[in-house]
Amino acid sequence: MTTSLDDDKAENVLTIPLQGKSAMADYMVVASGTSSRQVAAMAEHIEFKLKQNKVDVLGLEGLRQADWVLIDANDVIVHLFRPEVREFYGLERMWSDATAEEVVTVGTDG
Repeated sequence: MTTSLDDDKAENVLTIPLQGKSAMADYMVVASGTSSRQVAAMAEHIEFKLKQNKVDVLGLEGLRQADWVLIDANDVIVHLFRPEVREFYGLERMWSDATAEEVVTVGTDG
């Protein structure tokens, strides 16, 4: 999944382990795209790759506006944002006790 995000030039990709912290999934992946078009494309590519690998996609929300797209792949929940929407909701702060692992940083200073 993170390979697909890397291929799509996602920014600030974080993988947050949820084992023992939540029953909803084992991992949460959070990433940003620079525009709604990029966020939608990333979501469509992830959905395609999941289905190609016979992983059930239990839900896909927000694709029409693509400001925040959520993909429920059972053990992994993926949140794709435009940067300003990600900053506004601060989803990572809700899981601050979990150890976030930065997977990919593309196109950022630092």
